[in-house]
Amino acid sequence: MNKIYTRLINREHPLPEEYIPSGLVDIGLPFDALPGEEKRLLEETAARAALELIARSRREGLNLCCVSGYRSYARQAELYARNPYIAAPGTSEHQSGLALDLSCPAVQMHLTEDFVRTPESVWLAGHAPLYGFILRYPANKAAVTGFPQMPWHIRYVTKPLASYLSMTGLTLEEYHSLEKNDPENPVEFSEIS
Repeated sequence: MNKIYTRLINREHPLPEEYIPSGLVDIGLPFDALPGEEKRLLEETAARAALELIARSRREGLNLCCVSGYRSYARQAELYARNPYIAAPGTSEHQSGLALDLSCPAVQMHLTEDFVRTPESVWLAGHAPLYGFILRYPANKAAVTGFPQMPWHIRYVTKPLASYLSMTGLTLEEYHSLEKNDPENPVEFSEIS
């Protein structure tokens, strides 16, 4: 399994400024962004999983739409200069190409807490792990993750790890803390196709 999929990215574990994920693609996900915009890109495995996730949501009558995928270090620095409450450059999972912000027309495609009350958000919370994604910043975990609930922000971590985190209620920080505290018996996951 590619270690980048399970990598912890936050204030204590930043990505280097020069980090650009390999295999960034725009595979035609439904985006609230113009063709050619950087934020339409995702790491290929994450993009394919997101395409399956959104296709299923559409079959079930929901209208999930992508708002932001990949974000370069430089772009994150621009956004951070305007809003210091978001992740600092190097600490945003968007730089990894594995994070995706989703919304829906019911909240005018905004990234807002109101999203949590939509059928799309409820469905996403229950189905994201089936496609290898976690809700990265869940409710009541701000003390652990460093961010309040963001029901629109999903992160690709592989199906086995997403299922494990979903079943246990652990965040990625808590999972890595378990591994760090017991290096002799790390929790191992293999990709299941």
